[in-house]
Amino acid sequence: MAGHPTRIADALRARIFAGGHPPGSRLAEIPLAESLAVSRTPIRLALAQLEAEGLVLASPGGGFLVRRFTLPEIEDAIAVRGQLEGMAARLVAEQGLAPATRRDLEACLTAGDAALEAPALDAAALAAYGDMNSRLHAILLEAAGNAALVRALAAVTALPFAAASALVPHEGSQAARHALLRHAHHQHHLVVEALATGQGSRAEGLMREHAENARRNLRLILAAGEPGVTQLIAKA
Repeated sequence: MAGHPTRIADALRARIFAGGHPPGSRLAEIPLAESLAVSRTPIRLALAQLEAEGLVLASPGGGFLVRRFTLPEIEDAIAVRGQLEGMAARLVAEQGLAPATRRDLEACLTAGDAALEAPALDAAALAAYGDMNSRLHAILLEAAGNAALVRALAAVTALPFAAASALVPHEGSQAARHALLRHAHHQHHLVVEALATGQGSRAEGLMREHAENARRNLRLILAAGEPGVTQLIAKA
C-alpha cells in the first residue's frame, strides 16, 4: 500500500468498520506500520486524521483507542448539522449565488449524475459519489462566508456517521443504498436550483431534510447487521 496518509486513514477506518479493531482497542504506530507495510509517519498522520473525525481518542499510555458511540448522540449531531447547513444555504441564496460558485456546484451535480447512472454501484462509483458529495457541501459552506458557522459545523461533524461525507459502504441492501443516494442527489439538484433562484427559505428547508439522509443511511447499516459498525454504536 502506498504511504499516503489519506489512503492509510481509509484503510484503518475500513478495518474499524469491519470489526478488526473493536471499541476500546488500542492502535499503536509500530504494529500498524508493520501490518500495512508503510513507515510510521503516514500512520501517525492517518491516526491524527481519525482523531479529528472523532473515531479514535488519544490514549494516556500512548497510541489511540477506538471510540464507542451511542445512536442518540449521532442522531442529535445529524439534526444539528441539518440546522447549520440549512443556515448556510439560506445565506448563500440571500446573498446571491456567484457565477463561479454556481459553475462549481453544477460540476458537482454532473459528477454525481455520472457516478449514479449505473444500475448498481461499484466501489469506484461509490468513491466518486463520496468525493463529489464532500466537495458540494464544502463549496456551499465556503460560499456562505460565515466563519462561526464553519467552526460550529466542524464541531458537530466530528462524530463518525454524522458528517455529510459519512457514506459507509455496507454489504446488505445494496439496492436500498443506491435508491437512497439517488434521492440524496436529487435533493442536491433541488438545493442548487433554489440557490440559483434566490429562494432562501426553500434552500434552507431542503438542506435540513437532506441531512436526514445520514440518519437513514445509518439505520440501513445497522439493519444490515454489519458487526464492525454495530459494535461501535450502542443503542442508548
